[in-house]
Amino acid sequence: MHVFDVFSIIGTIAFAMSGAFVAMEEEYDILGVVVLGLVTAFGGGIIRNVLIGVPVTTLWGQGDLIMLAMISVFVAFVLPLGLIQHWKKTEALFDAIGLSAFAIQGALYATQMNHPMSAVIVAAVLTGSGGGMVRDLLAGRKPLVLRDEIYAVWAMIAGVAIGLGVATKTWELLTLFVVVIVFRMLSVLYKWRLPRRSLQEGHPAAASGKKVSSG
Repeated sequence: MHVFDVFSIIGTIAFAMSGAFVAMEEEYDILGVVVLGLVTAFGGGIIRNVLIGVPVTTLWGQGDLIMLAMISVFVAFVLPLGLIQHWKKTEALFDAIGLSAFAIQGALYATQMNHPMSAVIVAAVLTGSGGGMVRDLLAGRKPLVLRDEIYAVWAMIAGVAIGLGVATKTWELLTLFVVVIVFRMLSVLYKWRLPRRSLQEGHPAAASGKKVSSG
């Protein structure tokens, strides 16, 4: 099995279960749970394929991954409530695993097609975070990638490392996989955030800076 396939499997399981749990939080029925799980697992890859010129229909050639995602969603749906509550405490870890696995997978995909660095980075970011963005939008939430602790930055770094040829061997890719997860979790633990600005007076983001003159 190629390392590319390993990252696909890891990302599919992590994101399918993530989507399923979000759907259950929003009290969706079983169909909604399945849809959100599949969208989270494959949404980023579909968006990536559209942008880098891969036919969207290649998705239907991934029958094994689709079945794996369906099984993951089913497992998430039938888990006892106690285990689901325990999972909630490690939700960020599952999300970090999916982000890292799919970011690396997307970057590898783009490099195999001999795309330039810019396309490799875009492929890494969209594959790693695209499915989660679609998941959050369908669940009526603000996308995590646009509001929470540093998120897509780690996918970008993975794309740069692969695009520059820093990580090419299997052990290097696995090391990169772990590094992205660790830094994503550190950003959650210490609440690292990108600079932000609010236009509402009294908002915490605005209160930390100076008031801007209007004229």
